[in-house]
Amino acid sequence: MPVGNLVTHAHERGVSTLALDSPGNRNALSAALVGELGDRLREADKDRDVRAVVLTHTGGTFCAGADLRDPPDPDALVGLLRQLVELGKPVVARVDGHVRAGGLGLLGACDMAAASSASSFAFTEVRIGVAPAVISMPLLPRLDPRAVARYYLTGERFDAAEAARIGLVTVAGDDVDAALEPVLGGLRKASPEALAETKRLLTVKVLEAFDRDAESLTALSARLFGSAQAREGMTAFLERRDAAWVL
Repeated sequence: MPVGNLVTHAHERGVSTLALDSPGNRNALSAALVGELGDRLREADKDRDVRAVVLTHTGGTFCAGADLRDPPDPDALVGLLRQLVELGKPVVARVDGHVRAGGLGLLGACDMAAASSASSFAFTEVRIGVAPAVISMPLLPRLDPRAVARYYLTGERFDAAEAARIGLVTVAGDDVDAALEPVLGGLRKASPEALAETKRLLTVKVLEAFDRDAESLTALSARLFGSAQAREGMTAFLERRDAAWVL
């Protein structure tokens, strides 16, 4: 597969590893990164030598959420998340760093996720004047309702053990690669057709959420990102100051 500027690729024993490689902006979801990741996923899906995909990162942040200077179109983000859910091969997230806002949507769209104990997570949308709208489609069917209410509404940071408890990640440990080893070993032993059919069974509820809510949540996301409060929140974030509403 060709290697792009924002997503790098490696292949080993049936596992294609795609790494978000834009550490200068903490692997934020720019329009360019969303487009390139979608291209790499399509290539992996067509490659008969690929049994599973690992989605990981360079630098200390898996993904910081939407790139506030070059945000993706909401429809493009919906398309990427649905692509991860519908991919004919299991997708496993490998996290060894921080994940924020829209980056958590990537985790929710993956079939499994492993995180190191050094990782941290936060739904920071409310702190910049928006809501975790589009990413709710893969997340809400999979997360503990009481926990997700707390972290959606407060924007608090939580650790890998808590992420595992609430269903955001599958396994957490001091060494993320050691935690992933039995997962990847199991996938390598499974038949490709059986993996594809089993994944379809597991993603029914998530895809129902996309079918039901994609249009309304895309519209909500666009409206909130265009609001005066979002402009203030994003400006405050970029200027490293408190937003006007902070008490």
